[in-house]
Amino acid sequence: MTNLFNKIKYFILSNREKKRREQINKVIKPSYSNKTSKHIIGSAADVTLNAQTNNIVEEVKKNASAIADKTNCNPQELLEYIKAAKTPVYKINNADKLLAYIKEEEGLIYEQEGLRALYISLITGSGISFKTPVMFILREGEIDKYYMLHNFYRWCSLKAGLPGFEYKTQQKFKKYLNGNPDIIVKSFSMEDILSVKEAIARDQEATDFAIGYTKRFEGSKKVLDKIKNEGGANI
Repeated sequence: MTNLFNKIKYFILSNREKKRREQINKVIKPSYSNKTSKHIIGSAADVTLNAQTNNIVEEVKKNASAIADKTNCNPQELLEYIKAAKTPVYKINNADKLLAYIKEEEGLIYEQEGLRALYISLITGSGISFKTPVMFILREGEIDKYYMLHNFYRWCSLKAGLPGFEYKTQQKFKKYLNGNPDIIVKSFSMEDILSVKEAIARDQEATDFAIGYTKRFEGSKKVLDKIKNEGGANI
């Protein structure tokens, strides 16, 4: 993740050069806004107005902690809470293998479009659709509670309206993770970089939350190993 932030930094700095600025202006806007923050892109600085984003992040932490404490982080109880909030939950045999075909991991599945959505709708038996809502897809059987906590926290962030979960943003995020970072970052517009930065922030917040929560119950090394091997995207 540090490498990505460095690349973002160098990419932004390079835009100060007149020739690069002229090229960038053809493909990006002078400012970029998401749901809760605004980036004003200028020749001297990239200013971020994100007080609302930070406030929502703190609220998500409080709410997720309260629910985790109340349920003792029981995966099934967390899933019941999710279902009660009108998010579909599907248990499918070999869910991990089926999702691997479209480079998704079991757990929280964001909104999908096109052929990806069609595939999701078919494996879940929810009909034929080229646009699917946010849902959970899991294998039958026991769910690791720390893996579930990481997914649950991301779901809480999404439900709270934080940026970084939009379909196109998530596709760019996965493209960066699964491809050649040097080539991919160079192909991103400024708006792409800023939106992917939000996606990274949301995933890191979920990881930090899961680590912080579980440190109360296990040694930190064991928790870190669990998160790296089982939870969230590998950044």
